[in-house]
Amino acid sequence: MQVIKIVQIGMGPLGVKIAKMIAERKGIQTVAAVDINPALQGQDLGELCDENANQVLIESDLTAAVQRTKPDIAVLTTVSDVQRISNQVKSIVELGLPLVSTCEELSHPWEEAPTLARQMDDLAKAHGVAILGTGVNPGFLMDALPTFLTAVNQEVTQVTVKRYQDAQFRRIPFQQKIGAGLSLEAFEGKKAAGTLRHVGLTESMQMIAKRMGWDLEKTEDVISPVVAKAEIRTAAMNIPAGHAAGVRQVGRGFVGGEVKIELQFQAAVGEPESYDEIIISGQPNIQSRIVGGVNGDIATGAITINAIPRVLEASPGLKTMMEISPVSFFS
Repeated sequence: MQVIKIVQIGMGPLGVKIAKMIAERKGIQTVAAVDINPALQGQDLGELCDENANQVLIESDLTAAVQRTKPDIAVLTTVSDVQRISNQVKSIVELGLPLVSTCEELSHPWEEAPTLARQMDDLAKAHGVAILGTGVNPGFLMDALPTFLTAVNQEVTQVTVKRYQDAQFRRIPFQQKIGAGLSLEAFEGKKAAGTLRHVGLTESMQMIAKRMGWDLEKTEDVISPVVAKAEIRTAAMNIPAGHAAGVRQVGRGFVGGEVKIELQFQAAVGEPESYDEIIISGQPNIQSRIVGGVNGDIATGAITINAIPRVLEASPGLKTMMEISPVSFFS
């Protein structure tokens, strides 16, 4: 069996988690790891993953790492926005490598960042490689999966997706990203600064709409705090009553003045019920619920890894989850 060799770029908490998951799987191997953080450089990746040393040392020079180890593909886990990640993508593609990234805005950048999307697409085609932005959300639960469910529909009039999570079981950076523990004033300040939100609802709506053939006349993304009614104590934090326990975010896509797509994302420490639910209105009506919800930390790493064979076989260009072969577990 030929082993797929991977270079990982971005060795923060998510990158390390993915490295550990790769180490647990057969047929794939991280052969190089790159990060710009001097504090990480020189560390053994195996030890960073709480495993035995594996002689893969985190380094700063991507070109040198690629030339030495000759990986088949790159896994990019750095930032969430297309503006900042575009130069990183360029550096990887110019080395002749396809890539899978967890950048949320890269999952479907064609409407929100059309110039950068076209540039990346052209570059990937020129170098004969594919680029994919994916993840559990965006990338699957609130866009690809509901779209796949419509395969049995004669007519679709509306798509509604609900993702509710008890965030105390998510990694600390995620809890911080949703504003858990902040005063309402601090929550509003971070919201105004654009640093407190789930990134990707707009991209998910655009992905669904494009596949459905709907031309969205406008989208909205409404953010509000989930307020703790009583003090919440967890191993990671104490949240006073009246402070934010998390975030509620609702995205809506409109056609002809009507809501055609509604995505409800609510993540809060102490959320009473976790679930993922998809409601397709049409012929027939479909309602599908994943009781307990999908663990986002596991799923993000898993879908990134599981997409690798599909990206390797894909035609060149900037792809979405709608444009590659269906992703599944492999071993």
